[in-house]
Amino acid sequence: MIRLAQLRKLITTSLISSLALLCCSTAHAVEKQVKYNMPSAVQTDYMQGLMKLALNYSGKHYTFTTTEETYSRPRLMESVKNGGVSLMWGGTSEQMESDYIPIRIDAYRGLMSHRVLIIRNGDQTRFDSVKTLDDLRKIKFGQGRSWQDASIMENAGFNVIKSTKKPGLFYMLDGGRFDAFPRGANEAWSEVSAFPKLDLAVEKQLVLVYPLPTYFFVYKGDTELAKDLENGMEAAIKDGSFDTYFYNSKEVKDALDRADLPNRRAFYISNPFLPKATPLDRKELWITIDDLKARAAKQAK
Repeated sequence: MIRLAQLRKLITTSLISSLALLCCSTAHAVEKQVKYNMPSAVQTDYMQGLMKLALNYSGKHYTFTTTEETYSRPRLMESVKNGGVSLMWGGTSEQMESDYIPIRIDAYRGLMSHRVLIIRNGDQTRFDSVKTLDDLRKIKFGQGRSWQDASIMENAGFNVIKSTKKPGLFYMLDGGRFDAFPRGANEAWSEVSAFPKLDLAVEKQLVLVYPLPTYFFVYKGDTELAKDLENGMEAAIKDGSFDTYFYNSKEVKDALDRADLPNRRAFYISNPFLPKATPLDRKELWITIDDLKARAAKQAK
């Protein structure tokens, strides 16, 4: 009987050890590395934080690394297309949704669809006189050559000057090559601060609005990452943590406070390049100026 008990103990111990090894092996197997573009000097960590929040719901051990330098948009797009970089983020289009796996949840809840203008310091008076879209069309605007914004604005009849590299646009504006650089309401002030030697400012009266969701775009060969991101963002929406993250983000809070969108003159243009699969019917994914007015009224009570 003693020998039988010892044998049972030995078998049990061996089984526990085997299961422990299996668990360790399984945990190691689900460890995944995500590589993304090194943030530039004018970018916050909002998108990285949202990415990590979503992937926390996967139950897997994700690790994160960046490129060795900040890639230009064309280089980044090519790197994600060939799998050298795991994912990127930005405005959507039919071409983007064809080349990559889109996560069709606007990371900025529509905030980036509200564009305020970076202008030269001292030019505010010129913009104070803008009352109509035709007035706005008399102004030269700067945009990135590969950005969807450029196509949207050109389609609406705006005069658009393009540059391949984003930092160059700030110097071109300062040098008088164009007169305004539309930026997301959450981007403009931090970007002006990033170029203190340039005589730039954020325009005070206007906002240009067009639907352009900011999505995560994943390398087509990594459907697992795409699914984990999508499921995680949906879970964060459902349990309220997306709202909490969004409204408590310093970037968003500063943007809503500084931009004061409800009190700007809003000019609306269409986005004919918006993919048909865009979930515009899911009202919980978007905020509007009317939503912000209602939120401000509620907080004032």
